[in-house]
Amino acid sequence: MTSAVPRLVIAAPSSGSGKTTVATGLMAALAARGLAVSPHKVGPDYIDPGYHALATGRVGRNLDAYLCGTELVAPLFLHGARGCDIAVVEGVMGLYDGAAGEGELASTAQVAKLLGAPVVLVVDASSQARSVAALVHGFVSWDPEVRVGGVILNKVGSDRHEALLREATDSVGVPVLGVLRRARQVSTPSRHLGLVPVAERGTEAVEAVEAMAALVADGCDLEALVGLARAAGPLPGGFAPWTPGPAPTHHPARSDERSPLRVAVAGGAAFTFSYAEHTELLAAAGAEVVTFDPLRDEELPEGTAGLVVGGGFPEVYAAELSANEPLRKAVAELALSGAPVAAECAGLLYLCRELDGMPMCGVLDASARMSQRLTLGYRDAVAVSDSALAAAGTRMRGHEFHRTAVEPGAGAAPAWGMRAPERRVEGFVERGVHASYLHTHWASEPGVARRFVERCRTS
Repeated sequence: MTSAVPRLVIAAPSSGSGKTTVATGLMAALAARGLAVSPHKVGPDYIDPGYHALATGRVGRNLDAYLCGTELVAPLFLHGARGCDIAVVEGVMGLYDGAAGEGELASTAQVAKLLGAPVVLVVDASSQARSVAALVHGFVSWDPEVRVGGVILNKVGSDRHEALLREATDSVGVPVLGVLRRARQVSTPSRHLGLVPVAERGTEAVEAVEAMAALVADGCDLEALVGLARAAGPLPGGFAPWTPGPAPTHHPARSDERSPLRVAVAGGAAFTFSYAEHTELLAAAGAEVVTFDPLRDEELPEGTAGLVVGGGFPEVYAAELSANEPLRKAVAELALSGAPVAAECAGLLYLCRELDGMPMCGVLDASARMSQRLTLGYRDAVAVSDSALAAAGTRMRGHEFHRTAVEPGAGAAPAWGMRAPERRVEGFVERGVHASYLHTHWASEPGVARRFVERCRTS
């Protein structure tokens, strides 16, 4: 029964404790045993799900109670877990950390409660011994509704260190389900916005995931972890799996009914940030989604009626993107024709006149550059201008995460008005273009995808 899918949440007291190593390694180790593993990530992060997908062979999916609302967490989980033997959910930051000033909202603890899932706490034990007992006790007792079913001790230095940690943890009454020694080969490189995405690392990423799987398989009690997951029982609330919508009624994209309605979606190493549900919603609305790589492809897919350029790292590939002049011109021509174009963050930079002095598509009369300032956080936004994505007045929640700046920050017709944490306008709506720094999750407002596809059909 789908609602009773075995499940675990991998959490930690803080960032940097080893959640990604343990979660990804556990996913890969269980998949190697022949289990169909459903991978999930709490929060808006795009990068960790790429490693999860590599570990499991399935699409990594996000569970974000701020972006999508608490009512969609369980349905989205069930959608991703359909047909799977077990689900592993990687947490975000510390177990009880969530949206700033919003209590438990969007925290790993809240998602664990919404899923009725047991939590495995990954503790960085590298600089402690008996104190681990106080730390674990505090996390176990803080919220009685959060069930911490076990602990994995990470970065343990020696047999003697392990013995001290086990003795201390025994006093708390929480079983130790794994002990991992320090292992350099499982580390993943980072840069200005976190881990380097899978798409940029190739065989190195594969080797890193294999090392994580070996580390977890050797150091953890996989049978006990699976047993804990199977003890979770049915999800609370009786939710049904989320669905992107019914099969679309056929509408020809052109007068020629044999021509598909094609929406081109940017991919490749420069544009790796995308939620799987976006393409599913576009397809459900009647589009044929075709991926292209702005680093390599010199033309948009034939018959492109609309364009989606999501997030990623164009600043890392600015020279290569700029050098692909034929594609830049094709994007500009499509935008100037009035075709719908949806651009988020990296997509916004790509549509600008220039990025760090290098020519981009020139769709927007704006200039982008790298910045020392990190812009990070959830946003409560309202659509200021009618666009191919949303009617004016549409409220959506989103997330910003970048070290770049665009001048000017908003056009004559801004995309969004930010309601929180500060009031401002941001982004650009011009012709069929909607360009903004704001990352949104379309599952929270399925009308966005339907509206976009309908504009593709009529533009």
